Amino acid sequence: MKNTKSGFTLVELLLVIGIIATLAVVVFVALDPAKRFADARDARRTSDVETILSAVHQYVIDSKGSFPAGIDNAERQIATATDTCGVSGGGCGDGGETGCVDLSGQLAKYLKEIPYDPTAGIGPDHSHYTIVKDDNGIVTVRACDAEGGVISVSR
Repeated sequence: MKNTKSGFTLVELLLVIGIIATLAVVVFVALDPAKRFADARDARRTSDVETILSAVHQYVIDSKGSFPAGIDNAERQIATATDTCGVSGGGCGDGGETGCVDLSGQLAKYLKEIPYDPTAGIGPDHSHYTIVKDDNGIVTVRACDAEGGVISVSR
């Protein structure tokens, strides 16, 4: 007489569970969610830097070549608070009042609100974005806290 019961043995079930667990770990490591979140924040920083630079460029066009007040050859943080807006480290602003430039009023026609860094910025008061103009009139806007390398746009 033959045994006609069919089913899986415990060893077979454990083997399948082990294979599925291994594949899940490989997929999780390959996707690396922390890196994906950092990339998303850097994409926002890139967009913010380009938005600020476009607003400054439009201001210069509309004002027949004049730059917004406060933009010069010293790298300054863009912020609406002028008490303590300097960014420490990485050469992002000088710190204190000399490290700030408030562009919110001058660029109000082109920006609804000054963009700010998604992690370090605490709003337009301290954006953690800097701006500088060189002797040739080229304006550079930079994100101070980029996670994947320097984010800087010049025009």
